Amino acid sequence: MLKVAIVGNIASGKSVTEKFLQNQGFPVLDTDKVCHKLLEELPLIKEAFKDYDVFENSKLSREKLGKLVFNYPELKNKLEMILYPELKLNIEEFFSANATSEFTFVAIPLLFEAGMEALFDKILFIYCDDDIRLKRLIERNGYSEDYARIRMDAQLAQDFKVSKADFVIYNNSTVENLQMELSRLIEQIR
Repeated sequence: MLKVAIVGNIASGKSVTEKFLQNQGFPVLDTDKVCHKLLEELPLIKEAFKDYDVFENSKLSREKLGKLVFNYPELKNKLEMILYPELKLNIEEFFSANATSEFTFVAIPLLFEAGMEALFDKILFIYCDDDIRLKRLIERNGYSEDYARIRMDAQLAQDFKVSKADFVIYNNSTVENLQMELSRLIEQIR
């Protein structure tokens, strides 16, 4: 089984990549969804942030927590120290559950930030120009330009990630073009 990490900075096209690969029959784990679930379920997170205005109707608000941690790096580190070990366990369980698959794909936007490169055999980076990503974030998420830039700047630079990736697909065009490039890549690594 080849373990492939799908990496890309925010609004680069990872979700489209995931859907395409799933439709091709490959097992795909979306670590954003795993983290969302962990945020809801982990008592440690509720305890760690109980003194902050990040709750609505006694439930953790991802939006409020996101705004808090993106403005305070020490709180972002605190959150990551709780989340990342649990995320790693989920990834390892996913690999075990799909041990007989030809490929497994894990969409993990913060692969390098989390220091989880060693879990994977190959790294696929989805690259998209910053101006396109900014436009997507504003349109898709309803972010202000300033907040969209804060979210983009919170991740390591794309050029750094390109230098660490085994494969790079440039997603500055259409969905169809991205899918064609993904098909080509799968044939190349088979």
